[in-house]
Formats: sequence, C-alpha cells, structure tokens
Amino acid sequence: MDERELLRHVDHTCLTVDATWEQIKVLCQEGLAFGVASVCIPPAFVKQAAEYVAGKLPVCTVIGFPNGYQTQASKVFEARDAIANGASEIDMVASIGLVKSGAFDQVQAEIAQVKASCQGRILKVIVEACLLTEEEKCRMCQVVTAAGADYIKTSTGFGAGGATKEDVALFAKWVGPQVKIKAAGGIRTVEAGLEFLRLGAHRIGSSGIVKQIKERSVMEH
Repeated sequence: MDERELLRHVDHTCLTVDATWEQIKVLCQEGLAFGVASVCIPPAFVKQAAEYVAGKLPVCTVIGFPNGYQTQASKVFEARDAIANGASEIDMVASIGLVKSGAFDQVQAEIAQVKASCQGRILKVIVEACLLTEEEKCRMCQVVTAAGADYIKTSTGFGAGGATKEDVALFAKWVGPQVKIKAAGGIRTVEAGLEFLRLGAHRIGSSGIVKQIKERSVMEH
C-alpha cells in the first residue's frame, strides 16, 4: 500500500478548541488536493465547510465531544443538526461513565438512537479505549455492533492516550463483520498510518499525515 492509498483511508482532522474558519478552509483545500476519506471538523464549521467543498469531499464532525457525558437527547439533537448542516459522517463519543457503571443496555440504546438520527450517514463510535479495561473494550465492541453503528473508534485524541496497536487488534477480533475500525489519537506519520491499516483499521484519524506528506513533497522539490 502506498501513500495515495493510505490517504483514501485518512480522516484529515482539525478539532482544536481554537480552530478558526481560515484553518478549516485550509484543511478542506488539503483534503480536496490529497484525496482523503473526509475532513473531520468542529460542528460550528460544518455548514460553511459543506458549502465550500460543494459535495466533492465528505465532511465529518463530532458529537458529545470530547467527554461523551451529554444526555442521549442532546447527542441526538447534535447529530440531526450536523446532518442538516451538511455533515456526511458523525463521530460520537460514547458515554464512558455509563460504560464504567456497567450500563451497557443504556449505552447501546443511545448509540442506536444516534444512528437512527444519522439518516443513513456513517456513524463512528468513540470509546476512549485508554479509559477502559480489556473486558469493557470487548463489551463495547459487542455494544457498537448490536447498536448498528458503522465504526468503532479508539480515541478522541483529547484523552490520556491515543490509538494503540493492541486495541486495534482486539477490536478486530471482537467487532461484528459489518463494523469497521477507526484508529485515532497520536497517529502522525505515514508509517504509523500504514501499520494501523495492516492491523485491521479501515480509517485513520490524523492531523499529521497530510502535513508530513506535504513536507516531504516540498523537500523533494
């Protein structure tokens, strides 16, 4: 697999608290130029970004981000709002406190409700794996599968840890056949991105891979 193929699996990301429209616009321009899977951006910029890319690039956004402890109703509203604004992919943060409380039925119901509100769009569920035990990770693979989500995602990138090879390998073993894996958090190089794809990830959330490829291109020329 080469860089171009890797880029087709990258969600080119900018979710910093102080991100400006100018930065998001540059992200969209890079996304279009490099043929990434999507740009992943804050909800406040989805409408502008969707209008800017005019259907040429999927716009992904986050809900319940980054802590996941909002109510089910507020996450459902956020998802509907994002889709009304032009988002074609949703990355939601699962309710980690409910997971730690063992309330898996409640977590599954919430994911299923958000999935229903996505109106056929892709839903990725962030489980913030660095906060979970191995048993909780396995249970969340089952919950995400049963709830009908499209992806399980390792991390927000704002927690105590990011994607690990062990977590991706574990998810690959435990999720249902229709559920894909997104590795995110700390993946900044082409080499790391390729390694996670080899382990079974289908998407890579990264703010650094496109940057590295651009820098290499400048050095070569």
